[in-house]
Amino acid sequence: AEMNDYQFKLAKLEGEFVWHDHKDTDETFIVIEGELEILFRDGKITLNAGEMYVIPKGVEHKPVAAKECKVMLIEPRGVVNTGEAEGGELTAKNDVWI
Repeated sequence: AEMNDYQFKLAKLEGEFVWHDHKDTDETFIVIEGELEILFRDGKITLNAGEMYVIPKGVEHKPVAAKECKVMLIEPRGVVNTGEAEGGELTAKNDVWI
């Protein structure tokens, strides 16, 4: 869904993502089902269903889900999911509506 210039993206995560940041925007993770760890260079947080965390712009992070985890991401339209990192096959196409 989209509201003003923000997109609400539903995703299923499993395994390790790439280290990345978003230099110009914050990124919000809301866990719908499962458990998500978000690693930082100086620590980590663990989110369970119903919990939310906002990663400030410019903060390098790496999402990790040991088992499938369903999340909602909130970020401005056009944000690349892998930020400035070389995400390869993990870089999702933007504005894909299903």
